[in-house]
Amino acid sequence: MKISKEQLKLSADTIRCLCADMIEKANSGHPGAPMGMADLAVSLWLKFFNFDPMDTKWVGRDRLVFSGGHASSLVYALFHLAGVGGVSMDELKTFRQLGSRCAGHPERGVMPGVEVTTGPLGQGLAMGAGLALAAKRMKTGNKTWVFCGDGDLEEGISHEACSWAGAMKLEDLVVVYDSNGITIEGSTALAMADDTKKRFESYGWKVFACDGHDFDDIDRTFRRALKVKGQPVAIVAKTTIGFGAPVKKGTAGCHGAPLGAEEVAATKAALGFDPAQSFVVPDEVRALFADRAATMHRLSKRWVRQNPALAAKPEEPDYMKMVSALPKFDPGKPVATRNVCGEVLNALAPIVTGLVGGSADLGPSNKTILKGLGDVAPGAFDGRNIHYGIRELAMTAIANGFTAFGSGLRGYGATFFVFSDYCKPALRLAAIMNLPSMFFFSHDSFYVGEDGPTHEPVEQLASLRAMPNMLTFRPADANETAYAIIEMILHTSGPSAVLTTRQNVPVLQGVRHEGVAKGAYVIFEQRQPMTSEKDTVLFIATGSEVALCIEAAKRLAADGKSVRVVSMPSMELFLAQKCAYREDVVPETMTRRVIVEAGARFGWDRFRLDHKTTRFVTLDHYGASAPYKALAEKFGFTVDNIYSTAKSIA
Repeated sequence: MKISKEQLKLSADTIRCLCADMIEKANSGHPGAPMGMADLAVSLWLKFFNFDPMDTKWVGRDRLVFSGGHASSLVYALFHLAGVGGVSMDELKTFRQLGSRCAGHPERGVMPGVEVTTGPLGQGLAMGAGLALAAKRMKTGNKTWVFCGDGDLEEGISHEACSWAGAMKLEDLVVVYDSNGITIEGSTALAMADDTKKRFESYGWKVFACDGHDFDDIDRTFRRALKVKGQPVAIVAKTTIGFGAPVKKGTAGCHGAPLGAEEVAATKAALGFDPAQSFVVPDEVRALFADRAATMHRLSKRWVRQNPALAAKPEEPDYMKMVSALPKFDPGKPVATRNVCGEVLNALAPIVTGLVGGSADLGPSNKTILKGLGDVAPGAFDGRNIHYGIRELAMTAIANGFTAFGSGLRGYGATFFVFSDYCKPALRLAAIMNLPSMFFFSHDSFYVGEDGPTHEPVEQLASLRAMPNMLTFRPADANETAYAIIEMILHTSGPSAVLTTRQNVPVLQGVRHEGVAKGAYVIFEQRQPMTSEKDTVLFIATGSEVALCIEAAKRLAADGKSVRVVSMPSMELFLAQKCAYREDVVPETMTRRVIVEAGARFGWDRFRLDHKTTRFVTLDHYGASAPYKALAEKFGFTVDNIYSTAKSIA
């Protein structure tokens, strides 16, 4: 059905009024961007965007990311008109209220049709690149559209992600830049003098410009964008923030606060709506969106019939096959767990075919290269190794977008553990979204050595553990590393990370897969006759320090003391176990405790029952530049020091 400019304008103005009403009723929100982008949004949805509101999980659908998540009222108004997720008018009236699907920023898993959670500016852009890469790999033929604003482009992640996408010649990615020249403090000229066109052209993007309120210009530009091959597209759409509001349009006053009852009424009058009525949708607008929905439903059904393999539900990784594929490790040969990580990933890659990722220019050090499985390269997307360049934050967000595509895809990233700080904002979003992206952080402690304190993690592990829904493993040896990676693959309700050593560590006796799966277990124990649990010295350790504790415990046992060593590769998993299991592994009767980890003490006090009989061997200051063995001696991470510490409470 041909849609006239008058019909597009009526649809856009309907959205403007709905957004103003939602924000006014909530007394909270951002009316400026939704009102400014309404013309672009209805043009895209009604004429170009392939999305079936009756099947929001259709694999062949175009993806739409609102990187400026503060414009969420536009999303919900659009979804209401289109029939996405059954968003009712009553729900629009609960915008930003407790329990409402119309949350303050769009949330994946809460509102159907929202591909990724956005709000922290710039991350939607990067996740859009991940979605676009996934589409190319799966050969679904869909487009990925990203709406972004000035704030998105000011954030550094936008440079990282767009530079990478341009280098990869990532076609079928279209970014629509809502260039309204206004941020919270006023004009963007206060802090921004970029030439956006030149910037994106230097990345290797095709750049178009249009008037974001001229439907003919928008139409021409979208059509041109869809024809571009061999590079991503940026559309610089000049708009007026708060378009339609007689007084506040074009000003910072409509960016992040309700228009006010008087301005809302004036806006409706200026747009030809009844100022006395709220939450109104003309029948003609409903008919336009219903017709588009019916057309898209027919398209999606035809696509599914024509692409049964792509439409089929992906198979889950076979647990027994993964376990059988694990390499065997010689107990007599110490090995760095980063090397083990590489061996395990390569052993599992043929089984977990959706596993695709790479490193922030540290593949040879992280050992995360999938050998013989090809690279993602400019214009070539079939390989399974991604070269992200030195772009940790974009890497993490792109991996999230790749995972969010679905179809069994699992994006992963890797870097030195100390640089996980650069990844944190995107790790947090993955945790909020319950996205099972995977991360491999090598060089996990001060044992990095000569590179010094800038490269030696201290507080990073405590910070990952503090992040809700982030699953972290710090394995003690080769076998714990292998089992941890399997657990990461099986974990599908949030992101996970494994931390690996630079230095060689012994292959330990007593490692158990079920113990790793439960987060902690008894790896070594020696009880003396006629002694109680109260007299037992309990060592709790992670990573490379487990081996030190076992040796210290053996010395203490030789002195006639009862000892137990608990390896705790995942504190989060252990704390999630039933009380009976936790008590069995770490009994409250064992109050004599030595807790050892080559990182900050923060978070470990929860395992201290008596300050008089609990000792900590942790690192609560920054490291130093020296060979790691010298640092271990200086910082007290030796068998002798741990033994002496235990003796003081035995």
